Amino acid sequence: MGTSVQVTPLCGVYNENPLSYLVSIDGFNFLVDCGWNDLFDPALLEPLSRVASKIDAVLLSYPDTLHLGALPYAMSHLGLSAPIYSTEPVFRLGLLTMYDQYLSRKAVSDFDLFTLDDVDSAFLSITRLTYSQNHHLSGKGEGIVIAPHVAGHLLGGTVWKITKDGEDVVYAVDFNHRKERHLNGIVAESFVRPAVLITEAYNALSNQPHRAQRDREFLEKIVRTLEGGGNVLLPVDTAGRALELILILEEFWAQRNLGYDIFFLTYVASSTIDYVKSFLEWMGDSIAKSFETSPRMLQANPPPKAVKVTMSKRVPLVGDELVAYEEEQKRLKKEEELKASLLKQEESRASHGLDNASSDPMVIDTTNSSAPPDVAGSHRSGYRDMLFDGFVPPSTSVAPMFPFYENNTEWDDFGEVVNPDDYVVKDEDMNQTALHVGGDIDGKLDEAAASFILDTKPSKVVSNELTVQVKCSLIYIDFEGRSDGRSIKSIIARVAPLKLVLVHGSAEATEHLKQHCLKHVCAHVYAPQIEETVDVTSDLCAYKVQLAEQLMSNVLFKKLGEYEVAWIDAVAGKTENHDMLSLLPTVSTPPPPHKSVLVGDLKMADLKQFLASKGVQVEFAGGGALRCGEYVTLRKVGVAGQKGGGSGIQQIVIEGPLCEDYYKIREYLYSQFYLL
Repeated sequence: MGTSVQVTPLCGVYNENPLSYLVSIDGFNFLVDCGWNDLFDPALLEPLSRVASKIDAVLLSYPDTLHLGALPYAMSHLGLSAPIYSTEPVFRLGLLTMYDQYLSRKAVSDFDLFTLDDVDSAFLSITRLTYSQNHHLSGKGEGIVIAPHVAGHLLGGTVWKITKDGEDVVYAVDFNHRKERHLNGIVAESFVRPAVLITEAYNALSNQPHRAQRDREFLEKIVRTLEGGGNVLLPVDTAGRALELILILEEFWAQRNLGYDIFFLTYVASSTIDYVKSFLEWMGDSIAKSFETSPRMLQANPPPKAVKVTMSKRVPLVGDELVAYEEEQKRLKKEEELKASLLKQEESRASHGLDNASSDPMVIDTTNSSAPPDVAGSHRSGYRDMLFDGFVPPSTSVAPMFPFYENNTEWDDFGEVVNPDDYVVKDEDMNQTALHVGGDIDGKLDEAAASFILDTKPSKVVSNELTVQVKCSLIYIDFEGRSDGRSIKSIIARVAPLKLVLVHGSAEATEHLKQHCLKHVCAHVYAPQIEETVDVTSDLCAYKVQLAEQLMSNVLFKKLGEYEVAWIDAVAGKTENHDMLSLLPTVSTPPPPHKSVLVGDLKMADLKQFLASKGVQVEFAGGGALRCGEYVTLRKVGVAGQKGGGSGIQQIVIEGPLCEDYYKIREYLYSQFYLL
C-alpha cells in the first residue's frame, strides 16, 4: 500500500493564529512550523505541549514569529528535543527576530517565558539546508528525504517537500508567486502531482491590485505627508517584509532626490542589514546590483479622536527603593555564603570520615567545644591543628603531604614549545559568543541590543495609563507579499495534488477554498480542526522491487543530472532466495522496439536565452510561441489529462519550412534533452 500520512493541526486552522502542524509519515513525526504570536500566551501552545516529546524532526518555513516564535519556549519548557531544519536566512533572521522579541518585552515588562540563553540553545540545534538540497534522514526516518524550495514572501522562505517511497508530501503556506525587488517567487512546477499538498486559505477571498498601482499610492501618501510637515510611521516586522519596504523607499528616495531621514528602529537593526548583505544568493536575480550601488483596497478609516493607552517602561531604582533592593541582595548573598560554607563542611567531614578526624593532626576537630577560641593565634608550644580546604591525603600515603607534579614541558633552542591549538578559538565558540550578545556574523555587537543586555543596573517596570489625542490618518496598504485568492486557486490547479489539506485562514475563506477545490481540483479535500487527525494516506499501491542480475547486465544507463536513467523491458516475479519482488528479463518473446524518448523539462524562457547565445534571432510571439529567425516558430503544447487543468503529455512543436534554419534549430532543441 502507499506511504502512510496523517496531518494534525496544533494551531492555525479556521483562524489567522500562528502556524504549527504535526505531519506523521510512516510513524515519523514532523513538526512543521512552531509559531507563536506577539501576545505570547502559553495557553495557545497546549496542543503542542501534549505531543512535543514525540516529535522526531522540526521543519521551519519562515524567519518570523508566526512560524518559529514558540521554538525557544517549546525546547526549554515543553520537552521538544528533536533536530531542526531550515535555510540559512531563516536561521539567522529568525534568531534576530527572537532577540528583538525578548528585548522589546523585557524593556517594558518582567518577561520571563524564555531567556536569551533559551534562544541561543534552540537556534544552535538547527541544521541549515540550501534550496533544492535533498537531505536524507537516518535512524527512525530512514528512507525519508526532505528538501526546501523557494517560497518567496520572506528571505529564505521555504516550501518543504518530504519524499518517501517515491511519494511527495508538500507543505506550502504563505508563499508568493510574484517576483519582488529582493525575492523570486515560488516555482510551482517543482511540485507537480504530489500525493498530499498542505496549503493555506489565508488569502482565498482577497484579490490584490497591480503592484505598480499599489506602490504609486503608497509613495504618494508618504510624500504628501512629509511635504505637509508630518511624519510617517510604518509598523513592520523585525527582519521580513521590512526588507522589501526599505528597498522601495531607497529606490524612490534616489529617484526623487529626497532629503527626509529614514529610520529602521529595532533592537537588532544593524545586524539585520549586515546579515542581509551576506544572503544575496538567496534573493532575486537583480538584487545584487541594488546592494552594489547603494486587491486589498486602500483602507483609510478615520482613527478615533482620543484613545487610552498603557505606557510601560523600565526605569532604574533610586532612593529608598534602591537601598531596599541592595539590602535584600546583601541578605541573599549572605544566605548563599552560609549555605556554601555548611556544604563545604559536610563535604569535608564526608571525605575524611568522622572516625579519622580526631586522629589526624592536620584536621581541626570542630566538635571539641572546650578548645579555646584563640588556638590559631596563640604562641603556646606544641602542635597546632590546621585545615587545608580541598586537600585530601591519598589513602596509600604514610603521612599527609601535598601532591607533587613534575613539569614535563618540552623546550627547544628558542624556549618552551607552544602548542598553537591551545590558542585557537573554535568557530562554534565564536558563534556561541556572537549569538549570546546579539552580535552579527563577525561578532560585531548590535549597539542597541548591547546597551540593553549589558545594562545590569537594578530597575523596575513602571506603567501608567494615558489619554492620547490622535492627530493622524490611518492608511492600510497590502505589502504582505503573499499570493492572492485568484493566484492560489491557479497554483493549486497546476500542482494538481491527489489529496489536499487546507490550513491557516478564516472559517469563511477556508470553506470557500475547500468548495472550489472539490469542484475544480480533486475529490479529496480536508480542512481539519485543532487536534483533529486526518488520514491522507495515498490510495496507490506501491511495491519495492529489486533488479535481477541478469537484467542489470544488459541495461544501458545514461546520465540525467544527478541520476542515471535507462529503458527496461522486464516482468515482475519472485526469485528463490528473496521474498521481495524482482524485475526479471523477458525470455519467452523478445521485447518490442520502443520509440525514442526525450527526457527533461525545458522552459521556453531558458530556450530563448540558449538560442540567442548561439546567434539565432529569437523573440516571443503571441500565445507564448517562440519566433526563431524569419521562418521557424516553436510552441509548447500539452494535453490536459488531469482534473483542474494539470497537463499530461507536453510537446514542443517546430513549425516552419524544411530549410537550413529548421534543421539547425531542431538540433539545438534536441541538445537540451536526454535521448532514451
